[in-house]
Amino acid sequence: MKVVTAYAVAERFDIAKVMEILLAKGYEPDPLETGLYPQVVHIQVPLDSIRRTTSLASSDLSSDEVGDVFVFPSGTVVSWSLPETFASYLATTVLLPAAENPHIERMETEDLDYIEDPQRDNSFMKGDVIILGTNPVPEEQKTQDIRHPNRTTVDTVLTKIAFSSGLARSTKLAVLESLLLNYFDSTRNIPTQLSKGSRLPYTRSFILRKTGQLLSLRAQLNLYSELTDSLPDIFWDSRHELGLEGNYDQVGKALDVGIRIKVLNEKMDYAQEIASVLRERLSETHGLRLEWTIILLIAVEVCFEVLRLWKERKQELADMKENKENITDGNTLSS
Repeated sequence: MKVVTAYAVAERFDIAKVMEILLAKGYEPDPLETGLYPQVVHIQVPLDSIRRTTSLASSDLSSDEVGDVFVFPSGTVVSWSLPETFASYLATTVLLPAAENPHIERMETEDLDYIEDPQRDNSFMKGDVIILGTNPVPEEQKTQDIRHPNRTTVDTVLTKIAFSSGLARSTKLAVLESLLLNYFDSTRNIPTQLSKGSRLPYTRSFILRKTGQLLSLRAQLNLYSELTDSLPDIFWDSRHELGLEGNYDQVGKALDVGIRIKVLNEKMDYAQEIASVLRERLSETHGLRLEWTIILLIAVEVCFEVLRLWKERKQELADMKENKENITDGNTLSS
């Protein structure tokens, strides 16, 4: 069996920059003229150009065979029949300048086995294995297709893109699952502290940071079309007989993508409750500080007023004493 592997290395890829990098490295983007740029960048890598000692998986491949690489704007790279060391280096190092918000230290990878079946003209999944039909197109159909005389190869690449897109979606989802797990690790003591009636010892910056992290996670899950759309735009104009939509859906079902998205949203709802508690705590703390500030200001004002009244009373007593002394002195002089 051969292997297809997806690497989620960044939040997004600047596809135009990806093209520049690959061209500078001597690769030919979209060699079969599928016309799917900028939804995906495709290159083919001759396996004889890669040292066979890097992977046992490539040792049984013929010298004229090529491996495929698909780069998606979602920050994911998918390789077919390529040594793991080469594909990983390409995803994490060569394409790194084109990555937006890279997360190499928490890169997620997923792989599936696949078999090429030259007796079939359709592709499907059997369990966790991709069956890739590579049955050649009849000669009369080839002569009718002037634009793509090598239609079999083009159709195979389009099918690989469909499976790759589904696998990239699952790998991207794994990144969010990992981020949410880290979020829960950083807030797991909050329910226990609340159940004990303990005071939450969290600063304003911590609460705001956790709220921002959760909003970012929810945005990445629900606003990125490649995760929530039933069919990416890349397949809208594809030939129906290829069944690319079905290939994309089969990967999602095999990897439980729909269920995982539902579970992830439910976990985010729970995380939202925690964030709400933190925000309420922040509001209570802020309100309490305002109350004490007001009380302190009132106390200061009362002190100043008491001091003013005391000074006035002291002055009145001094004046009264002085007047009394003046009257006494006057009476003494009169007598």
